[in-house]
Amino acid sequence: MNRSGNSEAAEPIFLRPYFQQNIWGGRRLAEEFGFAIPEGHVGECWAVSAYPGRESVAVNGAAAGRTLAELWRDVPEFFGPLPEEYRAAGYPFLTKIIDAREDLSIQVHPDDAYAAEHENGARGKTECWYILDCPEDCTLVLGHTAKSREEFAGMIAEKRWDSLLRRVPVRRGDFIQLEPGTIHAITAGVMLLETQQSSDVTYRVYDYDRLQDGRPRELHIRQSIEVSGVPAREPEKLVRHTDALPAGRLTELVRCRFYYVSRLPVSDSAELPADRWFRICTVTDGGGSLIIKNSSAPQGSRFPLKKGDSFLLPASVGGAPEEGAVFEGRMDVIVAGPVI
Repeated sequence: MNRSGNSEAAEPIFLRPYFQQNIWGGRRLAEEFGFAIPEGHVGECWAVSAYPGRESVAVNGAAAGRTLAELWRDVPEFFGPLPEEYRAAGYPFLTKIIDAREDLSIQVHPDDAYAAEHENGARGKTECWYILDCPEDCTLVLGHTAKSREEFAGMIAEKRWDSLLRRVPVRRGDFIQLEPGTIHAITAGVMLLETQQSSDVTYRVYDYDRLQDGRPRELHIRQSIEVSGVPAREPEKLVRHTDALPAGRLTELVRCRFYYVSRLPVSDSAELPADRWFRICTVTDGGGSLIIKNSSAPQGSRFPLKKGDSFLLPASVGGAPEEGAVFEGRMDVIVAGPVI
């Protein structure tokens, strides 16, 4: 925690997203969240990102106008007592809101070792999904049926997609952790919040023979065969239902090497416990206020919250037992943070 008495470090830092156009994207990011998105098919809101060229930008306080990458580099006290090698590797994870107007390609991501060797030192991509909305009787592609890598490669070559791909039913509020090597695809009508390593390495296995600018999109068959887990994990074990979680209590949904993700349903008031390190919060539904209890902040500092807001809670917020952050209103908040 920054004990210098700097009130700037005690304020949440709200972030302006980067928006990505996609062949499968729609317009719901504007309709559901009120985002000012570009024209066309926009599928991704990079809500909290330090990825080069797709950075989110601070919009309030002394940090206003600075990218998340710049804050990571220049203001280490915002992020807590991180090991030097962790900090040197760059901001570790990113948060997206995804609007799938159409099915996404069947795809898979590599782990760190494979990406470092084959993708110019890039990170691999571990990710997780929190389902914000989906059609009735919705299914996602999660995993495959092949028992050996030879069978896997053969079924791809023969385009036996219906036999190869596993589809798993999901509903609103479900949570899925996807390890590298998991064949997967988001399907049409799904909107979700994604937390992932700060990486954009994706290998497409199949894209329904769609054309973009008159040509098929690139596939990555060799890489997909090399990195996919065979046999696949049982897909039903990947899905966790969260709709019965108690209001007012922070519940951890996953903790892996790269991040943890928790859910905080708020029906009146809920306190976020103290933490030594930074946290990322996204309001996925509803709204209200965030109240900061911090010796460095003005008494009763209050910040309005609405659906779609994403913000960085610096390490100085809730860094001591007598301090903290309180959410008031009716809202659903996803909280992510580093695993040190």
